[in-house]
Amino acid sequence: MSAKINQLQLLQQNLQNILLQKQQFESQLSELDSALHELKTTDKAYKVLGHIMVASSPESLTKDLNEKKEVLQIRIKNFDRQEDSIKKNIESLQQEVVAELKNKEKQK
Repeated sequence: MSAKINQLQLLQQNLQNILLQKQQFESQLSELDSALHELKTTDKAYKVLGHIMVASSPESLTKDLNEKKEVLQIRIKNFDRQEDSIKKNIESLQQEVVAELKNKEKQK
Protein backbone atom coordinates (compact mmCIF):
# COMPACT_ATOMS: atom_id res chain seq x y z
CA MET A 1 0.00 0.00 0.00
CA SER A 2 2.68 2.52 0.98
CA ALA A 3 4.65 1.51 -2.12
CA LYS A 4 1.68 2.48 -4.29
CA ILE A 5 1.33 5.78 -2.47
CA ASN A 6 5.04 6.46 -3.00
CA GLN A 7 4.67 5.55 -6.67
CA LEU A 8 1.67 7.88 -6.90
CA GLN A 9 3.69 10.74 -5.42
CA LEU A 10 6.51 10.06 -7.85
CA LEU A 11 4.10 10.10 -10.80
CA GLN A 12 2.66 13.40 -9.61
CA GLN A 13 6.16 14.89 -9.37
CA ASN A 14 6.92 13.64 -12.89
CA LEU A 15 3.70 15.22 -14.12
CA GLN A 16 4.65 18.54 -12.51
CA ASN A 17 8.08 18.41 -14.18
CA ILE A 18 6.55 17.67 -17.57
CA LEU A 19 4.03 20.48 -17.21
CA LEU A 20 6.79 22.90 -16.27
CA GLN A 21 8.97 21.91 -19.23
CA LYS A 22 5.98 22.04 -21.56
CA GLN A 23 5.15 25.52 -20.32
CA GLN A 24 8.73 26.66 -21.02
CA PHE A 25 8.56 25.32 -24.58
CA GLU A 26 5.16 26.96 -25.12
CA SER A 27 6.67 30.25 -23.97
CA GLN A 28 9.54 29.84 -26.45
CA LEU A 29 7.02 29.01 -29.17
CA SER A 30 5.13 32.20 -28.40
CA GLU A 31 8.36 34.20 -28.65
CA LEU A 32 9.14 32.58 -32.01
CA ASP A 33 5.67 33.41 -33.32
CA SER A 34 6.13 37.01 -32.24
CA ALA A 35 9.55 37.20 -33.91
CA LEU A 36 8.16 35.66 -37.11
CA HIS A 37 5.35 38.20 -37.12
CA GLU A 38 7.82 41.08 -36.73
CA LEU A 39 10.05 39.74 -39.51
CA LYS A 40 7.15 40.14 -41.96
CA THR A 41 7.13 43.89 -41.35
CA THR A 42 10.84 44.73 -41.66
CA ASP A 43 13.55 44.98 -44.26
CA LYS A 44 16.44 44.71 -41.79
CA ALA A 45 16.96 41.85 -39.39
CA TYR A 46 19.66 40.72 -37.02
CA LYS A 47 20.63 37.33 -35.71
CA VAL A 48 22.20 36.88 -32.30
CA LEU A 49 25.34 34.75 -32.43
CA GLY A 50 26.84 34.30 -29.00
CA HIS A 51 27.32 37.81 -27.63
CA ILE A 52 27.01 39.72 -30.91
CA MET A 53 24.27 40.63 -33.35
CA VAL A 54 24.89 40.04 -37.04
CA ALA A 55 22.88 41.47 -39.89
CA SER A 56 20.87 38.80 -41.65
CA SER A 57 18.17 38.67 -44.28
CA PRO A 58 14.60 38.40 -42.99
CA GLU A 59 14.12 35.37 -45.25
CA SER A 60 17.07 33.53 -43.72
CA LEU A 61 15.91 34.32 -40.20
CA THR A 62 12.35 33.31 -41.05
CA LYS A 63 13.61 29.94 -42.30
CA ASP A 64 15.69 29.40 -39.13
CA LEU A 65 12.84 30.40 -36.84
CA ASN A 66 10.36 28.18 -38.66
CA GLU A 67 12.72 25.23 -38.23
CA LYS A 68 13.03 25.97 -34.50
CA LYS A 69 9.25 26.32 -34.32
CA GLU A 70 8.75 22.87 -35.87
CA VAL A 71 11.15 21.31 -33.34
CA LEU A 72 9.34 23.02 -30.45
CA GLN A 73 5.95 21.86 -31.72
CA ILE A 74 7.19 18.26 -31.89
CA ARG A 75 8.59 18.50 -28.36
CA ILE A 76 5.32 19.96 -27.07
CA LYS A 77 3.39 17.10 -28.69
CA ASN A 78 5.74 14.63 -26.99
CA PHE A 79 5.10 16.32 -23.65
CA ASP A 80 1.35 16.13 -24.33
CA ARG A 81 1.64 12.39 -24.88
CA GLN A 82 3.74 11.94 -21.74
CA GLU A 83 1.28 14.06 -19.77
CA ASP A 84 -1.68 11.96 -20.93
CA SER A 85 0.14 8.73 -20.13
CA ILE A 86 1.12 9.84 -16.64
CA LYS A 87 -2.39 11.13 -15.93
CA LYS A 88 -3.81 7.73 -16.89
CA ASN A 89 -1.27 5.98 -14.66
CA ILE A 90 -2.11 8.31 -11.77
CA GLU A 91 -5.83 7.74 -12.21
CA SER A 92 -5.37 3.97 -12.31
CA LEU A 93 -3.12 3.95 -9.26
CA GLN A 94 -5.51 6.19 -7.34
CA GLN A 95 -8.34 3.77 -8.05
CA GLU A 96 -6.22 0.87 -6.81
CA VAL A 97 -5.35 2.70 -3.59
CA VAL A 98 -8.98 3.66 -2.97
CA ALA A 99 -10.08 0.06 -3.60
CA GLU A 100 -7.47 -1.24 -1.15
CA LEU A 101 -8.57 1.28 1.47
CA LYS A 102 -12.19 0.22 1.06
CA ASN A 103 -11.20 -3.45 1.43
CA LYS A 104 -9.31 -2.66 4.64
CA GLU A 105 -12.34 -0.83 6.01
CA LYS A 106 -14.58 -3.80 5.22
CA GLN A 107 -12.19 -6.18 6.99
CA LYS A 108 -12.36 -4.17 10.24
